[in-house]
Amino acid sequence: MKHQTLLFDMDDTLIHCNKYFNEAIEVFTEMLLDRLKGCPLTAEEIMDKQLEIDLRYTEEEGFVSTHFRQSLIDTYEYFAAKFARNVEEDCVEELMRLGMSVYEKEIESYPHMNETLLQLKDEGHLLCLYTGGDVLIQQKKIEQMGLAEFFEDRIFIEQHKNSETLARIIEREGFERTSTWMIGNSVRTDIVPALENGLHAIHIPAEKEWAFNIIPVNVEPKGAYLSVRQLREIPAAIEEYWSTMRPR
Repeated sequence: MKHQTLLFDMDDTLIHCNKYFNEAIEVFTEMLLDRLKGCPLTAEEIMDKQLEIDLRYTEEEGFVSTHFRQSLIDTYEYFAAKFARNVEEDCVEELMRLGMSVYEKEIESYPHMNETLLQLKDEGHLLCLYTGGDVLIQQKKIEQMGLAEFFEDRIFIEQHKNSETLARIIEREGFERTSTWMIGNSVRTDIVPALENGLHAIHIPAEKEWAFNIIPVNVEPKGAYLSVRQLREIPAAIEEYWSTMRPR
């Protein structure tokens, strides 16, 4: 097997992310039920409306850090108007703080992150990081987790993660499609764009996936399309795939 180029997603592939948003949504839901006490409103209705608004922002504008907090505020204002309640400024301010607090959490890696990246690097593979979001926020995570040790200057931070963005990176960097892999949790932003660009793909399902990331895979893979449960399974999965491709 020749050395491979491995593009890793970061959030919910290498480090935890969704769980902080889910925790904030739980706090938000309880807050709104308290603020709108007496209204015929359920937690499920609140979460459904917040998700609808958050997904709309993301689909229209990509990964922007202010979307989440704005989705909380918009949801509050929607139900306040629906039930003829005043929008209280102190609540809006509290929601702004809650919405941005997800970016202030202590970063936690997924199990076996360092060992897996070190093994792949030692095996001679070219490691790249391909992540979506605000540059400053993502760079802070990268620095705190010491990821530059593995990815060096091969770090790509994009507001939109889609097939077109990935194609530009492949062309600019001169990656050979038949030996390049995309590894991530998101079917929408990692797996489908990789398959559409003729790359190999490894899906690592998140523990609790964000609805935005869930779409059907309607692309015929030109190479490998694998799924593993943990990061530490990646080296063996790649090796096993190539062993099946060797001439008998």
